Amino acid sequence: MLAIYGPLQLILSVVYFLIIVQVIMSWLIAFNILNDRQPLVYQIHTGLNQLLEPLYAPVRRILPITTTLDLAPLVVLIVVISLREYILPQVFGLL
Repeated sequence: MLAIYGPLQLILSVVYFLIIVQVIMSWLIAFNILNDRQPLVYQIHTGLNQLLEPLYAPVRRILPITTTLDLAPLVVLIVVISLREYILPQVFGLL
C-alpha cells in the first residue's frame, strides 16, 4: 500500500509547487516586474499554463465569472492540500 502512497504524495507535492510558482509568476507579470516578451519568461509561463490548465478548466466552469480575479488556482490548491494532508493518509491508514 505504501508503494502507491509515496508516488501519489510526490505527484501532489509537485502539483502544489507548480501552482505556487504559476500564481507568483502571473502576479509578477501582471505588475510588470517580469516582462512576458522575454523568451525564457514566456516559455516558462506558457509551459506552466499548459500543464495546469487541465486542472483549472473544470473548476472555472463551476465558479462564477470574475473578470480580474481567477479563483481556480486557489480552489485547486485547496483540493491538493486536502488530498495530500488529510484524505490520502486517511485512505492509506496512516492517521
